[in-house]
Amino acid sequence: MNQSCPLPSFGSDQITLGHGSGGKLTANLLDSGVFSIFDSPYLQERDDTATCPLGNESVVITTDSFVVNPLFFPGGDIGKLAVHGTVNDLAMGGGIPNYLTLALILEEDFPIAKLHTILQSIHEACGESGVEIVTGDTKVVEKGKGDQIFINTTGVGTPSPHAQLGNAYIQKGDAIITSGRVGDHGATILAQREGLEISGDLASDTRPLNHIVHGMLEKFGHAIHFLRDPTRGGISSTLNEAATTTKLGIHIVKDDIPILPEVKDFSSILGLDPLYIANEGIFIAFVEATQAEAIIEHLRQHPFGKNAAIIGTVIEDHPGVVVLENEIGGRRPLNLLPGEQLPRIC
Repeated sequence: MNQSCPLPSFGSDQITLGHGSGGKLTANLLDSGVFSIFDSPYLQERDDTATCPLGNESVVITTDSFVVNPLFFPGGDIGKLAVHGTVNDLAMGGGIPNYLTLALILEEDFPIAKLHTILQSIHEACGESGVEIVTGDTKVVEKGKGDQIFINTTGVGTPSPHAQLGNAYIQKGDAIITSGRVGDHGATILAQREGLEISGDLASDTRPLNHIVHGMLEKFGHAIHFLRDPTRGGISSTLNEAATTTKLGIHIVKDDIPILPEVKDFSSILGLDPLYIANEGIFIAFVEATQAEAIIEHLRQHPFGKNAAIIGTVIEDHPGVVVLENEIGGRRPLNLLPGEQLPRIC
């Protein structure tokens, strides 16, 4: 009988689905390839965005590709996701989004009616986000050589005068905030993909975060040290990347993390951990502890921040490691996801 290990091989000489997980395999791939070949100092910041000089000004730029399956799901579709994901990355880098490019890779026989529906969603999401599509590209591949539609977007914006963000600004004692519930998007996608029914009104949290982030930065400025939207790999990947980069410890309290009961139950049944599940409409913020409660109160005034919560602290103990405290006070490392928990999620 042929048997295989379900854990990913880190010595593989071929690309696996795990290389797109946002976890250890992704980090290994980037370290051994992208970051070792391209030496731009802006790239070596290893953020989702780059702030680069352009003439006498600076621009914030990001790019992203979207391959979600299914294309349409409760709360959104691949079109909305493409706009929101790109706008949100710009916002996390302290950028004020202005313009997007739009590139489409279409599979032969893809229904034009579906394409028009997706384009209309993109148009609506741009209006909500306050950006516009200014250029793009379209390619068609033979039937069977793609999967309906893939979208690539590049976003360009201007730096916020109130933002001073990045791993370098994280410091001991910082409070760690989530702007909303964890796991809604990933659980929704998996339920739709597998044809599973979940009680309640579970839907993707995809939405533009640039307005709520800009308002927070405008009011609290340099008290905000670091922002990241926890997409692939969930909040675990975001926290682990911050701990590894800063060589500081992170302590998270499980009971303080807002998770919808339906997501908890659904994840438990399938053996998944909501802390590793992708999100598309929340951000993680590292902020000055003295300002944390005021920031939470401010966020809860916005519809997208009503479930904001303080979930942890930056500490000196166990440098480079994220530790999760459970319901009874026990503690364990919250390690980086080794492989792919849920592919084609964004």
